[in-house]
Amino acid sequence: MKVEPLIPDAPVLDAPSRNPGAGASDFARALDALGADLEGATAAEDAFANGGGSLAQAVYERARADVALSVATAAGQRSAQAVQSVLNMQV
Repeated sequence: MKVEPLIPDAPVLDAPSRNPGAGASDFARALDALGADLEGATAAEDAFANGGGSLAQAVYERARADVALSVATAAGQRSAQAVQSVLNMQV
């Protein structure tokens, strides 16, 4: 029996084996985007409090930041759970 190597249909971009720092930069960009969302929500709330913005915009920005924070929290918990599962494996 001969085993044929698998050839991907499309090139894999930023694969860890080809670019070891890609995961770290993606993580940093995700944290930067989350921080920008939270800062935008704070700015919209401050603008409304000072009379320069609308309540709808403040509520929208806060909801958007809350969703982004919830997604980030869930992803962090899943990652921690996966690492814990790997560490609990018996070798």
